[in-house]
Amino acid sequence: MPYETLPDATDGPNGRPATTAIRIAVRPRRAHLAVGTLMLLAACAGQVEQSSAPTPGFVETLPEEVIALAAPYQNLQAVRLAEDGCYWYQHIGQVETTMLPLRTVGGQPICYRAAGS
Repeated sequence: MPYETLPDATDGPNGRPATTAIRIAVRPRRAHLAVGTLMLLAACAGQVEQSSAPTPGFVETLPEEVIALAAPYQNLQAVRLAEDGCYWYQHIGQVETTMLPLRTVGGQPICYRAAGS
């Protein structure tokens, strides 16, 4: 760590300059800036909590077949059956919350077809 000697240092014992006894540590400003930036970013970051309770407007209980087909990264707590006959889930992203089609592990949409269709 760099040091800065005070200009008005007095003589120490035995006629030696007392500059070694009076030193002030000069701290790098980049460290303070980095800490301040991290604190600011931490304050801005919010946590998004997903409730395990069903949200109004969503299917309360998904059929076991749909749960078995759905890829694991999707929110199965907030799923709707749309007019097109396909299931859509609520995706909560960092910027926005949107509805996305519920998909299988292979990427195919999961849709409902009534018997006899």
